Amino acid sequence: MTSDDLESVALTLVAKGKGILAADETVPTLTKRFNTLGIQSTEQSRRTYREMLFTSPGAAEFISGVIMYDETIRQKSSGGAPLAEALTVQGILPGIKVDTGAKSLAGSPDETVTEGLDGLRDRLSEYRTMGAHFAKWRAVIHVTDALPSSACVSANAHALARYASLCQEQKLVPIVEPEVLMEGAHTIERCEEVTGIVLHAVYNALFDQGVKLKGMLLKPNMVVAGKACKRQPAVEEAATVTLRCLRRHVPAAVPGIVFLSGGQTARLATAHLNAINQLSGPKPWKISFSYGRALQDPALEAWHGRDENLAAGRSALYHRASCNGAASVGKYTDDMELQSVSADDPPHRRGWRDD
Repeated sequence: MTSDDLESVALTLVAKGKGILAADETVPTLTKRFNTLGIQSTEQSRRTYREMLFTSPGAAEFISGVIMYDETIRQKSSGGAPLAEALTVQGILPGIKVDTGAKSLAGSPDETVTEGLDGLRDRLSEYRTMGAHFAKWRAVIHVTDALPSSACVSANAHALARYASLCQEQKLVPIVEPEVLMEGAHTIERCEEVTGIVLHAVYNALFDQGVKLKGMLLKPNMVVAGKACKRQPAVEEAATVTLRCLRRHVPAAVPGIVFLSGGQTARLATAHLNAINQLSGPKPWKISFSYGRALQDPALEAWHGRDENLAAGRSALYHRASCNGAASVGKYTDDMELQSVSADDPPHRRGWRDD
């Protein structure tokens, strides 16, 4: 696969009106979510849930790719074919989470560095043979008045760049995810400052490692206030500040930016994406979504672990995918929403964290 091929895959992932479903939660994380709904977490129940998401009729109109977890990419569907195949037959590109999680940063116990570089070349090669076209690595940045430290930013930027370089060597498009967390009482101004610092460090590191910008995607946080901040900005303000930050720090050569939802409710994540795409002025990259909870929450709530609810779960996933597809081109409206408020922020999602 040449650099042109990598660029082609990257552009496919941010095709007009489409985005990415992040279904790459680790077993412990998904088990925690199942437990809050009284669903027994087994290899079979997790497969049933993922297969439900992957086979939602019509969702391929709005979903370009799916990020899977190691367990999932090795599983077979109820029909006996690999789950990755269940995606490819719909024209959806399979992807894979390849980091091994955020671990305590030596010398700074309140911060983390994401690990998983050891043996990564061989794992990427295996995932490529299993049908993966792209990969994801997430760095986690905590925000206070004093954090993040320069050591944390530097360590995570370097790891992201090493991962991205290995991905491109192994003919996979890297999704680079530096997440500045919403947890905390920081203001939107502090979030913009930290996000800018992190993005600057990440793109310097990507340059140092020779990563081809046309063959990668960025998965950043939106610039919002911390959850505990007393002043929560309006959707339009968050959109304006987010786009301003991206224009300052993300090179125009990058094909696309696919936002993480970061703990926002499903509808708020959609509204923010829509507002960003409605802003005037230059946007040299495609701007779309790579949502986990903001796509999955209503589907998990509707399914509730029961086979008789599989159709309802698929329908819920389709609805959120269609809303976000519209938001990715700035055409989302409140009229597109269902009337169920509980589906947007169900009790079981509060306090959830992505991997």
